[in-house]
Amino acid sequence: MGVSAVPGALRGRVAVVAGATRGAGRGIAAGLAEAGATVICTGRSSVSGSGGSDYDRPETIEETAALVNTLGGCGVAIQVDHLVPDQVRALADRLRTDYGTIDILVNDIWGAEVLKGAPSTWGRPMWEHDLDAGLRILDLGVRTHLITAHCLLPLMVSRPGGLLLEITDGTTEYNAETFRLSVFYDLAKTALNRLAFSLGHDLRRVGATAVAVSPGWLRSEMMLDNYGVTEDDWRKALCAGRDDGYPSAPPGFAESETPRFVGRGVAAIAADEHRARWNQRSVTSVALAREYGFTDIDGSCPDGWATG
Repeated sequence: MGVSAVPGALRGRVAVVAGATRGAGRGIAAGLAEAGATVICTGRSSVSGSGGSDYDRPETIEETAALVNTLGGCGVAIQVDHLVPDQVRALADRLRTDYGTIDILVNDIWGAEVLKGAPSTWGRPMWEHDLDAGLRILDLGVRTHLITAHCLLPLMVSRPGGLLLEITDGTTEYNAETFRLSVFYDLAKTALNRLAFSLGHDLRRVGATAVAVSPGWLRSEMMLDNYGVTEDDWRKALCAGRDDGYPSAPPGFAESETPRFVGRGVAAIAADEHRARWNQRSVTSVALAREYGFTDIDGSCPDGWATG
């Protein structure tokens, strides 16, 4: 069993995880739950319908909320399409009525994993990519974050101490030196680091904090399915010459992490009385683990960035 740095430290705090259906969002909801938070889990995929999700996947926000409950938090599932401002405004109205304020906002909305294309398409010139798919990546990965911040931050800044997390792929420093797959993907992921920086400029004035956080190589539901493994036997993906029809993962997959790892990092920042020191910065999950002393669920401290 891994170690969480802040068990029970967020009891009585209200967090919104926008994009909590699966992957890092579900892991962050779980990490906040371990610390006792009330976690509002939003997204399009619900037991009541897909809500226009770009994925044909079985995971739902209700499953995430149930996981929050089992881990010691209070989970609430609310179906929201974060591309539709009126739906996000309605979410804000409901939260204002039910809770008055929120303490933590996690902007984890994505939904463009399929649109970024297969590895064989990465690195092609921008003009050889489908324009509609590229613009959809920016809508899903950046526009949703702007809409959500605009509508929900007024609930967070009514008192000092609020925390906004922008979940992205790669730190400011890493992305400044590394081209990320395609022009559209690169722009989406680098934009979120800058968004945390710029929002941190505004939030500092009201005693709040904005941080960009990047997981490493994430063993999300989609990643596990890609390699035909589960969390229980994920190392099988590292076997060369598999004869089961699934590809073998590259050696770097040995340093992959569960979604809970970044979730524990988010919870650790939220529980830190001196969290303002992170304002406008970008940081990886493994750097947070070294700072706060937590581990992944298996007791390891994986560093996917060290493998390149």
